[in-house]
Amino acid sequence: MPTPLPPEITLLGWSVVLLLVHIAFQGGLSARQRGVAWGAGARDALPSPLGTYAGRAQRALDNFKETYPAFIALALALVVTGRGGGAGETGAWLWFCARVVYLPLYLLGVPWVRSAAFGVSLAGLMMMLSRLG
Repeated sequence: MPTPLPPEITLLGWSVVLLLVHIAFQGGLSARQRGVAWGAGARDALPSPLGTYAGRAQRALDNFKETYPAFIALALALVVTGRGGGAGETGAWLWFCARVVYLPLYLLGVPWVRSAAFGVSLAGLMMMLSRLG
């Protein structure tokens, strides 16, 4: 029977699924607005501005990509150094859960709570980082 993966690695795997969900929403909403032919083309012409939901999906994806490299690096560093678990694991869970709720909050235009979710994700990263200090 295979050895169970550390929680940080499991969450790293699920974070790839979350990235793909972001990309699917962004791509789907953009294609719905601009047309599939535009998305499949070379995109040489300037695109039309994104509408409300496609724009929100793009900004949510951009925001995800701002913290995602830090999460990847910290999750790997915790496991490689044997410092996973404890506050690092809790931080990984906080980052992941906050990022899961961030997308629908952004798409629905919920102010303040969306910002709080982003803050929780940053706190999770800080908890992970604290395990390496």
